[in-house]
Amino acid sequence: MEVFRLVREKYALPLSGKGAAIKGARWNSIGVELIYTVSNRSLAMAEVAVHFTLATLPDDYLMMTIDIPDHISKQILATDVLPADWSEFPHPATTQKFGDQFVIENKYCILIIPSVVTQGDYNVLINPAHTDFKEIKVTDIVRFPFDKRIFN
Repeated sequence: MEVFRLVREKYALPLSGKGAAIKGARWNSIGVELIYTVSNRSLAMAEVAVHFTLATLPDDYLMMTIDIPDHISKQILATDVLPADWSEFPHPATTQKFGDQFVIENKYCILIIPSVVTQGDYNVLINPAHTDFKEIKVTDIVRFPFDKRIFN
């Protein structure tokens, strides 16, 4: 499976969940490492763009392509098994507890979960503490200039 991650240059490598652990995010609490990737490049852009305006958009983003071998353990979830408030903004504590439990259980390396930003697309969360993580490889990194028309 090929997944994508749009990230500022200084945080691109090494691939880790340390950045998410610093601030916490929708699917992890502060202190819990989780790597956020997505199923396509457009979703990667949308997931980042919702946090910026044209005036605050950094110009140092990179698009990472990541290969997840097909045999890596994964869990695929539909919206009916997620917390009832999973798509609310700002994100609720229930989603963080949900993602934290995924990491703590350490049963799967990958959690495929619906995107809040783009209905019908998926976030692919990677547990860097799982033994399968060592088989996941970054295959490409390229500069990603945002099209300014998105912010008009």
